[in-house]
Amino acid sequence: MRLSKITTRTGDDGSTGLADGARLPKDHPRIAALGSVDELNSQLGVLLAETIPADIAALLRQIQNDLFDLGSALALPAQDRFGHNKVMRLDEHIARHNAELPPLREFILPGGTRAAALCHVARTVARRVERDTLTLSHREAIPQHALAYLNRLSDLLFVLSRQINRQANIAEPQWQPEHNSNT
Repeated sequence: MRLSKITTRTGDDGSTGLADGARLPKDHPRIAALGSVDELNSQLGVLLAETIPADIAALLRQIQNDLFDLGSALALPAQDRFGHNKVMRLDEHIARHNAELPPLREFILPGGTRAAALCHVARTVARRVERDTLTLSHREAIPQHALAYLNRLSDLLFVLSRQINRQANIAEPQWQPEHNSNT
């Protein structure tokens, strides 16, 4: 289904339609999860507007398509077409990118390059999507592999933020616990 008419006025009553025609209140947990998926996808779009390594850009575009698939699966609760292969693909990318990074000796603060900082923002949004989807799962069925995918995605975004800084030759900001200590 493609939208040709954007303003339908059907949501003026505080409800919104799912892909199967069902209508739900806009504050329903399923709609919250869908909105969070959309927000994460938009945040990745902002990150993609930055100058980042081509392989990371290609991966993020693939993830944007995965997020559309996840949104579709959330909007059609009777169908679960969100496969485990997407989770395995994220695992492979995490392993590959992490292998190129130095071991962590301290906690990393969000920052470095603008692109790395935006990747950290996307990571935190991915965690919220995971929480919103978990909340929905306590009430209704969700795609079987959705939570695993979202968990891996936030891990991958952390690794990619480190990778972006490394490839830009920018030191990662590290937590200094005694920095603000008065003792």
